[in-house]
Amino acid sequence: MAQTIGPDHALIRGLEDQRYAAVLNQDYDTFEGLCHADLVYGHTGGNRDSLDSYLNKLRTGTLRYHRIDHPVDNIVLVGDTALVFGQMNAHLTVDGSNRILNNSTLAVWTKDGGDWKFTAYQPTPMASSD
Repeated sequence: MAQTIGPDHALIRGLEDQRYAAVLNQDYDTFEGLCHADLVYGHTGGNRDSLDSYLNKLRTGTLRYHRIDHPVDNIVLVGDTALVFGQMNAHLTVDGSNRILNNSTLAVWTKDGGDWKFTAYQPTPMASSD
């Protein structure tokens, strides 16, 4: 998929880097500042979190990221919405169990009051290459 590069594309890419770094470094206040108040965060098992419930899982250690790689395949801008297509490959702990994720992802950013805010996230597990 070809990617168009412009100032907003570079900005969105930088915001994606910031949000992943924030959860990896347990800087949850920074993560919260990047998010829209109505964030919907989907998980590979199909369940979803609000901003508050996701932050609670992060802050209590229910969900802890140890490594995240997040290549971006394409960023599509439609008005005040940015669709970020990519992957999330991560090592994490969920409820005390270690997990490895290899997901195809869609992150949605919307412009709110002139600022881009992380608004929705949906991962899809990628088939194993075995």
